[in-house]
Amino acid sequence: MEPQLRHAVADGVATVVIDHPAKRNAMTSDMWRALPPLLGALAADPAVRALVLTGAGDTFCAGADISSLRTEPGRAQELAGRAEEALAVFPKPTLAAVRGYCVGGGCQLAAACDLRFADEDATFAITPAKLGIVYAASTTRRLVALVGPATAKYLLFSGEPIDAARALRGGLVDEVLAAGELDARVKEFTRVLASRSLLTQAAAKEFASDVATGGAGSGTGDFGAAREAYWAGQMRDSGDTAEGVAAFLERRQPRFTWTPPR
Repeated sequence: MEPQLRHAVADGVATVVIDHPAKRNAMTSDMWRALPPLLGALAADPAVRALVLTGAGDTFCAGADISSLRTEPGRAQELAGRAEEALAVFPKPTLAAVRGYCVGGGCQLAAACDLRFADEDATFAITPAKLGIVYAASTTRRLVALVGPATAKYLLFSGEPIDAARALRGGLVDEVLAAGELDARVKEFTRVLASRSLLTQAAAKEFASDVATGGAGSGTGDFGAAREAYWAGQMRDSGDTAEGVAAFLERRQPRFTWTPPR
């Protein structure tokens, strides 16, 4: 089977599967190229309210296909960076469901998701020091925002693997599940995400990401004020607040309708 990114949408959740089992789901150049337009299409789909990224079989992703690094190392890094950024700015909640190896570029993709749930047997490693590769500043900042400078340096300097329990303690992972429980937990949690206000989630995602990466809106200047005003306008015009309050008072599930402007 040719390496590919498969996807499906069900119950408001898009699932994107990294499918290259012959090489532990390593990302080829074509797969890196395919991810941003796929994410763009899913972002524009009003039926999609959350996204799960996972790997086929028992591995998440073993990183970049080394053959692409041999023939075009700089280009492969550029493609990986574009894919990572497209995932990081996806305007709806994203969750990486990790089993098996999550290494190099795979860990780069997982870190670009909003949340990471892992099987207890998952293994994480960030391996540029083994290949003489310099990670982009944005990728490094994202890692530091997740795990802190000390753990980021441990992972980047050594390239040594860590298990799911240590990843959880360090903040790289949000939940670790016992064997056989990952899929059910991801389905349960993404069902919750899909039922909540996408307006709230999108605004919170923008604000949290901006602060974590030290962006222009992390302070109280004009940019931050402008974005707060933008989201206040979206809240006022969306109807989500009125629906949420009405649903609470009527003791029913809310039916939120706001979607990101195109």
